[in-house]
Amino acid sequence: MMTKHILVVDDDADILRLLEMRLNAGGYQVSAAHSAKEALSLFNMKPAALVISDLRMPDMDGFALFEAIHQLDSTVPFILLTAHGSIPEAVHATQQGVFSFLSKPFDSKELLQQVANALKITSSNLDQRHTGDDSWRAAIISSSQQMQSLLAQAKLVAASDASVLIQGESGTGKELFAKAIHQASPRREQPFVAINCAALPEALLESELFGHSKGAFTGAMSDHQGLIKNAHGGTLFLDEIGDMPLAIQVKLLRALQERVIRPVGSSSQFAIDIRVICATHKNLIEEMQANRFREDFYYRINVVSLEIPALASRREDIPLLANYFLANLIKKYHKKINGFAPEALEIMFTAPWPGNVRQLQNVIEQVVVLSTTPIITSKLVQKALQDNISSLASFDVARKNFEQQYLINLLKTTQGNVTQSARIAGRNRTDFYKLLQRHQINPALFKNSQSNE
Repeated sequence: MMTKHILVVDDDADILRLLEMRLNAGGYQVSAAHSAKEALSLFNMKPAALVISDLRMPDMDGFALFEAIHQLDSTVPFILLTAHGSIPEAVHATQQGVFSFLSKPFDSKELLQQVANALKITSSNLDQRHTGDDSWRAAIISSSQQMQSLLAQAKLVAASDASVLIQGESGTGKELFAKAIHQASPRREQPFVAINCAALPEALLESELFGHSKGAFTGAMSDHQGLIKNAHGGTLFLDEIGDMPLAIQVKLLRALQERVIRPVGSSSQFAIDIRVICATHKNLIEEMQANRFREDFYYRINVVSLEIPALASRREDIPLLANYFLANLIKKYHKKINGFAPEALEIMFTAPWPGNVRQLQNVIEQVVVLSTTPIITSKLVQKALQDNISSLASFDVARKNFEQQYLINLLKTTQGNVTQSARIAGRNRTDFYKLLQRHQINPALFKNSQSNE
């Protein structure tokens, strides 16, 4: 068995040294951080199977660190170290998802037992994450830490029958994730049935989902069993669930609660056994506030939520995806192309990609079709990007891109000083850290050798 990597965090150097000694003696590999900020940087460089952190620390406390790390990987167990007076806070933290807490001074045997328990129940720790058959996720091409963490979460939830809501901008690959979850689940041998809720009018959507009996409406010349029944035993994927009409939401909610459906125009009911995965690019909280989405339906489909990052937030995947698409497309079009010019890759790496992976694939297909040389040039890529200008970003995407660039410019200006940056932005430190984590921005990368906070 591989040695488990544990990250320990405490601003008290003596306690930090003691933790390191005890864990090393227990056979674990340990990284030590004197602050939450240092811990975040270490975790970004080398993810850990477990984090042990002091609760009370200056600047950023242990619970804020827990929230920040769980933005990166929600499967990592977290143990808090507490003084006697902060035990009520620690109990509250365990209610929010922290694995457990230890009171100072801690007993070494209890520490090692807690560590063993945390690692035992966490099947997705780093050492196990890439073992076994990865064919379930073969269609998802990525090397970024964000996506690896997301895939680990996807595999965890696949083992259950919990409903999953996949969120992300258009073109990020939400259906690929839904298929991957299905392939990793016990239902993999049963049907995977997908429907786009935005593509059909209300009456037709109801008929397609629930089926209809002969004569139920004009044009219903025969019985139709519907997609829910087609998915019996397997997975039903509802894409663009945010566009589902309220009346259909009511009927589907009832079907999911009662595990039965009644086709349109029929008096008969049929038992159903399906796992539901939904996807949307919309903000469903805002849709609920505008009375366009039912709250009870939202909580039924959103047992587990996965958010796929935009391509611009994981730029390290752009060359990998570009070369993957290139390899497939030169076979499809029987072209003799050896690769991209360095300048072409640089243009793709810095492009905004409002259409995400789907847009990147379209650009690669266009340059493959039009290329007359063995190397794809920067001019050809630039033209293809200009031709794709119709893939304009939505308001939400544009706002997100602006926010990300604003934070980057702010940290560049302050050389990574979070306190100063938060003050300029008019946010408190905790909120500012949450913004940074949402956009996967590490402030340590903006520091120079002279700056310190």
